[in-house]
Amino acid sequence: MIRDAFLESADVAATLLRAPEVSEQWSGPSALTGYSCGGVARHLANQITYTVTYLAAPPGDAAIPVLDHFTGNDWLTSGPDSADNVDIRNRSEQAAAATTAGELADHVDAAITELRTAVPAQPAGRVIDLGEWGLTVDDFLLTRVMELVVHADDLAVSLGLPTSPMPAAATEATIELLGRIAAWRHGPLNVIRALSRRERAPGSISAL
Repeated sequence: MIRDAFLESADVAATLLRAPEVSEQWSGPSALTGYSCGGVARHLANQITYTVTYLAAPPGDAAIPVLDHFTGNDWLTSGPDSADNVDIRNRSEQAAAATTAGELADHVDAAITELRTAVPAQPAGRVIDLGEWGLTVDDFLLTRVMELVVHADDLAVSLGLPTSPMPAAATEATIELLGRIAAWRHGPLNVIRALSRRERAPGSISAL
């Protein structure tokens, strides 16, 4: 169940955010161009802390399919130097500059405490209002699971730490979602070839 996968993935991310290397390398460069380690940590934490905000807000009126949530966003295909992606990066860096590793970890732990009650209590048909569109609560949590899985790996690599395994349900959901996005970006045949035929595989089937 995606709700359990989200809560368990959040716990894994929270443990990583408590690693002493986060504080030690906070201002240093990360494995992601333009991000400090603190910026990546802040972006990872956002997937947990912002979920509290979204669940506490009034529900939306209508939901779109989860794939449309990604394909309707210019940042997906516009490259790391696009205005959208630079804005995401800058916001993470500014937020990181305004806090410390310890304060961020405390904020995340408090958010998880709230979410352990709030997430299971969400009605099945609840729509999360994202402004221009909405997602069902479970689709929204699926997007957060994907972000947690991907960015926990980004942060661990940035810190020179082994990437902790995520719950099986979380990794399976992430692989499925990224596969759907990759098929939209590159075409289903290219994804099939990349996974099955090395000699005909395209150069990349990256979803993001």
